[in-house]
Amino acid sequence: MLFTSFRPSEKPAYIIYDKEGKKVEYEKILKKAKKADVILFGELHDNPIAHWLELEFTKDLFQQSKGKVILGAEMFESDNQLLLNEYLSGAIRQKNFEDEVRLWPNYKTDYKPLLEFAKENNTGFVATNIPRRYASMVFHKGLNSLASLSDEAKRFLPPLPIEVDLELPGYKALLDMSGDGHGGVNFPHAQAVKDATMGHFISKNLLKGGHFIHFNGAYHSDNFEGIAWYIQQEKPKTKIMAISVVTQEDISTISEENQGKADFIICVPESMTRTY
Repeated sequence: MLFTSFRPSEKPAYIIYDKEGKKVEYEKILKKAKKADVILFGELHDNPIAHWLELEFTKDLFQQSKGKVILGAEMFESDNQLLLNEYLSGAIRQKNFEDEVRLWPNYKTDYKPLLEFAKENNTGFVATNIPRRYASMVFHKGLNSLASLSDEAKRFLPPLPIEVDLELPGYKALLDMSGDGHGGVNFPHAQAVKDATMGHFISKNLLKGGHFIHFNGAYHSDNFEGIAWYIQQEKPKTKIMAISVVTQEDISTISEENQGKADFIICVPESMTRTY
């Protein structure tokens, strides 16, 4: 039987820990966010607590900063920016937007509220991810294949060539995992081009005196690697705050595995319902 420090009547939906593994209140995140240029909100894509907190955090930081926020997300690809802009400005109808943009299956429940908040409050929303066809190209043909793209296509990518540090633990783990049958070096390279593209379009759209809130899978920013690493390469003085959502069977303490993944770790019970 599993024992925790909670009373039987207590069923917390989440507990927040800081980088050192100390329990903290939600307000601590907002306080630290005041000094951050970029907040990388690392979610678990199917976690309802993550999606609820993303929206609440966005509302609160918007109010705290007197509207000086811009949003961006992994869930929108860079070649869809025009459609995003047209929808946010009211130029095209919601139906046309949703029919033509490559939306994730859980868009309506999990990401639409964020986009509608941006629309209602005129914050701007950046499509940061690499078009999936180019990530697939890297996986099947290698990183250098991107050089063969047209100048028009390269507008949706970071400047080439893209540097990949395979000694970073996250990429090294992917390389070790890939072996001979899962793409070899192309496997971590395909992950890295996503991180590099997201980092580039975040860096390109930083809001002077404000905050860029970016929503991405936690594995893209955990341990201050991935997106955070690429932002630092492009804009070394950028102040980045990272959040990571994790699940544990017992959330009364943070596991050694999850401690230190980000400035704040939102720990959710593994039994939490999922959005898909």
